[in-house]
Amino acid sequence: MKMLVTIGRGGTGKTSFVALMTKYFVEVGETPLLLVDADPDQNLGEMVGVDLKEEGKKTISELLVETFLEEGGTVVGVPPTQRIENKIWAYGMHEGKFFDFIALGTKWVEGCYCLPNAALKGALESLTKNYKYILIDSPAGLEHLNRRITSKVDDIFDIIDPSKKSFLHIERAYRIAKEVKIEFKNFYVVGGFRIPEKLDLKALKFSYLGKIAYDEKLEEYVLSGKSLLDLPSDSPAYVSVRGLMEKLDM
Repeated sequence: MKMLVTIGRGGTGKTSFVALMTKYFVEVGETPLLLVDADPDQNLGEMVGVDLKEEGKKTISELLVETFLEEGGTVVGVPPTQRIENKIWAYGMHEGKFFDFIALGTKWVEGCYCLPNAALKGALESLTKNYKYILIDSPAGLEHLNRRITSKVDDIFDIIDPSKKSFLHIERAYRIAKEVKIEFKNFYVVGGFRIPEKLDLKALKFSYLGKIAYDEKLEEYVLSGKSLLDLPSDSPAYVSVRGLMEKLDM
């Protein structure tokens, strides 16, 4: 099992990158996958053709509120981790042919975070053993990752745009990952579709993989709410992401 986390400021193409990675792993047979939408904007589901609400499923934060606030903090004989894991399987997960999908959601437990955070982290550690790859679409910062999801990942991908803030974000994200004690093997920088081809990023002190190609068809799919998994295999954006994955021998 490998855990891949994608971060980046809004508008860089972060979520599209996760969706295109999903398409790649499905096409090369590296399944099953678990997709985790940890971004409060919750766009990943639409980009991979999943609608939790339509399926009658709930976000993880909704399940945490129900489990630890509305139903009480503890149940004799049932560890908190097991309680929330059971709820996720039953009420919070889209189960598909090639990938499963969960979303953290926006509403979080007020007050003491310790019990729900620890329970969620333990439940996800148990859940993730069933998959070849875990793909996490994360908010721009990594502060929440160690508290709620995991303290160990394989690769972090930081998607950037051609702005000073985006370049500063690389340094900040790397520093925070170290500060909150997230163990990771690789930290990669990926140029979003707005990064000019001629921009020389080789001087970055982080490993620059390459960029996501601009793709009118992808923009059309995103605007119309179509799944990016249905993009043609010769789509420029998909071809570029496939090339990045092949470069990493994935």
